[in-house]
Amino acid sequence: MDIEKRIEELKALINKANYEYYTLDNPTISDYDYDMAMAELISLEEKYPHLKTKDSPTNRIGGEVLDKFQKVTHTREMKSLADLFSYDEILSYLDTTSKITKSVDYSMELKIDGLAVSLIYEKGYLTLASTRGDGITGEDITNNAKTISSIPLKLKEDIDIEVRGEIYLSKARFEKINKEREQNGEELFKNERNCAAGTMRQLDPEIVRKRGLDTFIYYIVDPEKYNLKTQSEALAFLKMLGFHVNPESKSVHSKEELLEYISDIDDKRYNYDYPIDGVVLKYEFFNMYSRIGETVKSPKWAIAYKFAPLEVKTKIESIEFQVGRTGCITPVANLTPVLISGSLVSRATLNNEDYILDKDIRIGDYVYVRKAAEIIPEVVSVIMEEREGKDLKPFEMIERCPKCGEPLLRRIGEADYFCLNDNCPARNVEQIIHFASRDAYDITGLGDKISEFLYNEGFVLRISDIFSLDNYAQVLLTKEGFKEKKVFSLIDSIENSKSNNLDRLIYGLGIRNVGKKVARILCEKYPSMDELINAKEEDISMIPDIGPIIASNVYSYFRDPKNIEMIDILKEKGLNMVYTSSKREDETIFTGKTVVLTGSLENFTRDEASTIIENMGGKTSGSVSKKTDYVLYGSEAGSKLTKAQSLGIKLITESDFMEMIKEN
Repeated sequence: MDIEKRIEELKALINKANYEYYTLDNPTISDYDYDMAMAELISLEEKYPHLKTKDSPTNRIGGEVLDKFQKVTHTREMKSLADLFSYDEILSYLDTTSKITKSVDYSMELKIDGLAVSLIYEKGYLTLASTRGDGITGEDITNNAKTISSIPLKLKEDIDIEVRGEIYLSKARFEKINKEREQNGEELFKNERNCAAGTMRQLDPEIVRKRGLDTFIYYIVDPEKYNLKTQSEALAFLKMLGFHVNPESKSVHSKEELLEYISDIDDKRYNYDYPIDGVVLKYEFFNMYSRIGETVKSPKWAIAYKFAPLEVKTKIESIEFQVGRTGCITPVANLTPVLISGSLVSRATLNNEDYILDKDIRIGDYVYVRKAAEIIPEVVSVIMEEREGKDLKPFEMIERCPKCGEPLLRRIGEADYFCLNDNCPARNVEQIIHFASRDAYDITGLGDKISEFLYNEGFVLRISDIFSLDNYAQVLLTKEGFKEKKVFSLIDSIENSKSNNLDRLIYGLGIRNVGKKVARILCEKYPSMDELINAKEEDISMIPDIGPIIASNVYSYFRDPKNIEMIDILKEKGLNMVYTSSKREDETIFTGKTVVLTGSLENFTRDEASTIIENMGGKTSGSVSKKTDYVLYGSEAGSKLTKAQSLGIKLITESDFMEMIKEN
């Protein structure tokens, strides 16, 4: 057999299969035949390494594990698109641009909810892949990008070109990954974009390969160099080169046609196997781009229309009650399963007794449900006309804990009922789950299912027991599902967590009304555990943003001998008991300013953005008032944005926010 010829045949077969599968969406060979061809190619290249070329499909497998990502300065700034949220805003935008263009000619494309990427090819070979970063400087993710099958390692033509697009995760892959993580007791990813972004930040390319990411490429830097006159021509050219191009793009030539396209995509947005959150409008003809112009942050020749959150009708089948870590009882509606924002929803929070009575929610009612901030399902309203003629029983709050049977208490002036039994198993499990969560002590591998298992088995009955789990390592190895790697990775994670900053520990303890922000504020004032334990209630209440209720809860917590005993054990186990502040002392753009966050951000979680603002001397608030200095808004921004506009408060987009951080 001519080995060199066979290797070239296998490479051609695999590259052709990738092109047919990702670009043409028309595979001609089976998955089995593809796998067999890949296995043969790997075997031959291992025997004859001198015949392995840099465009070999096997370069997608494995790769060097990095210590960190290198910074990359973009050849052309990667600007983000400005957002529109209503048809009136679209029409206003079209009126403005058509004064320059004298026409309504747009390439309409789906706005993929993923991670922006830039790809640079030299003589047809992939040489660099990078993230958007701050638009000027990104991170080199070439090793990871090479594992994504829809990114060509070699183009159909030997040209120099830079293209840009979106790395995303299909809904099917997302569900599979989360199912595996749930079985392993790991924290679940919130959505496809969150998972895709987290995956591309992995330093081991093998992890990225296994996740099965995909891409859509939609932009060419300097398209005129390739004699391209329109965006539609550019998309066809990209497809010809071997890139995965979204098939839903369409050229429109009137306002009516444009709005009809948006309406059509909005109606079927959840039918796609990939996440979308809007539609992108790009003016068709490149020769008009310079005349239409750009702002510092965004082009004017392209803009994004963001979809509104969807409300869906369903039925309340039953109401059950959850017990939280503080003993708080939360009513939860079990729903007839319904698809909302691309996922199947069968449960929704009902918050508390007052919430249910105010809306007059009853078992058997038909209701409208939506995802708050596109994540948490909530019941919006009852469809009263559906109740007519039905004898539905009004809601009655339970009087005893559903887990331990002890009487519940609702304090005067409060909306929630509480189980006060310190030995309630539901409370204890929830305390352990909360302590180990990412936002608290961040113990990788100690997720909900594992925490519950360890509690039921008697290994971890309270927080301090977590740090004695190494004593049970050999016993755990005898339990189903606990392999050696899993057990010792968990023990290592527990040991590594001991160096966490004190504010994480304070938040993790689960003191009532003490969230992440309050924990940081307390630690800024009392930078050691002993100082906080010995603080006077009246002194705590004088701290800005604390107040008497939180002060009373904190003071009472540290007066309980059982809590002090547990903290003493944590000290003995070697947990860090001092706080290192990351707050800047010099003045920044946020010093002394109040910022309200609303909507979903792409590059930050709400907590991450809040921490940055607070570390830069500002503070965040949950409500908009005349005292608000800025409102930072993302997609699906709601009433807070509307109120800010009516009060004339300065609005900042995520790209504005990134620019403000960069300048400071």
